[in-house]
Amino acid sequence: MLSTSAPPVPAGRLAIVLITAVSVAYTVIALLYFRFGVGWGAAAGLVMLAVVGTHHLNMRAALRGERSARFPLLVVLQAVATYLPDLLLPSGFSAVAAPMLAGTLLVYLPLGWGCALVGAAMAYEGFILWSGPGLAVITAFYVVSVPTTGAMTYALVRLTRTAAELARARAGLADAAVLKERLRISRDLHDGLGRSLTAIALKGDLATRLLDRDPGSARTEMGELVRVAREAAQDVRRVARGYRAMSLAGEVDRGRALLESSGVSCQAHLAAVTLPRPSEEALAWGVREAVTNVLRHSRATVCTITTSAGGGKARLEIANDGAPPGPGAAGGGLTGLAERAAQAGGSCAAAPTGDGGFVLAMEVPA
Repeated sequence: MLSTSAPPVPAGRLAIVLITAVSVAYTVIALLYFRFGVGWGAAAGLVMLAVVGTHHLNMRAALRGERSARFPLLVVLQAVATYLPDLLLPSGFSAVAAPMLAGTLLVYLPLGWGCALVGAAMAYEGFILWSGPGLAVITAFYVVSVPTTGAMTYALVRLTRTAAELARARAGLADAAVLKERLRISRDLHDGLGRSLTAIALKGDLATRLLDRDPGSARTEMGELVRVAREAAQDVRRVARGYRAMSLAGEVDRGRALLESSGVSCQAHLAAVTLPRPSEEALAWGVREAVTNVLRHSRATVCTITTSAGGGKARLEIANDGAPPGPGAAGGGLTGLAERAAQAGGSCAAAPTGDGGFVLAMEVPA
């Protein structure tokens, strides 16, 4: 089925030049009919102008992936201009124009119907041109030129359209790659910097409160604040480079230290299992997002981080005793976390518990 977008300019121009050159070549052959006299030559020239003109319009529309505004009238006119002269001009004139009509039929009709009509045209030309063994070579030439020229025209149009479709596909893939990269940067900035900025805010508040009554502890918290800020800067560089290699154990250690420094008791129970890199990174991002949500959105005092493995799956559960204060309060990063789990071949779910707590669970291939 013909599409509706124009081919790239160079391919379209080259195709129309080649098709026009073939049409002109057949017109020159037709002008040899001048040997029958001025009257016959003028009639032949007018007929060929009609054939070439309609063929040219049909092919230009086909190269644009369209049908001409006067379809199927132009196809009918080309067929009439091809075969009507056999009744008025010397017999066999249609053999000059039939190859161009064959191309139009193959391009515009379903391929089965087009091939059948081209076969009929070959049989017709062979019948009217056959005058005995002496002209067998000439007859064969005209008969064979019908399918070969038609097939060449069809292939040229299809290749031009295919080139246009590939160009559009490349443009679409480029747009998709840009969108994917934007989503990655957005998700990584949210998941990576969210925790770091939350930690910076918490430690800054704590250092401010300790500044007067316990300067030593305040200095310690300020040192921690500087460390977390440096980690945040590293996260930004990793996002920019697209490097996101993370360790589940390392994220658990950092998350536990951050929670405990913020007054949340944290217990971690990690199964001794080696996970594929995509699965480990997905769970590590899960730990980071859960810790960020506990600090930012909950009133938790206790948090547990547990991993287990079985049945070809690794499961991460992070539970706390203080559910987010409102529906969806902790849900901003959970969409990105679900995407990460899906990319690793797993799943992610998060929901409040009946006792006022909150659980985030992820499953990925082990």
